[in-house]
Amino acid sequence: MAAYKNCQSCGMPLAKDEHGGGTEKDGSTSIKYCSHCFLNGEFTLPDITMEEMKERVKQKIVEFGMPKFIAGLFTRSIPKLERWKR
Repeated sequence: MAAYKNCQSCGMPLAKDEHGGGTEKDGSTSIKYCSHCFLNGEFTLPDITMEEMKERVKQKIVEFGMPKFIAGLFTRSIPKLERWKR
């Protein structure tokens, strides 16, 4: 099983997750998703689109004081994450 460095939904580095990662239905820590995206084996925003996720992540990065163009660079890889591959 692969070890993921970033959440496979939003791209956040899993090492930066203040809760240590999302949780599976059995309460174990998810190896793929952060606590903002995945709790108790389910996505916290099950109906969000990839474009909406990109905007949400951009807004969060800007809130942390990064310039918008940097936020845009960080969100370019979101379509390649497992949740969005189809």
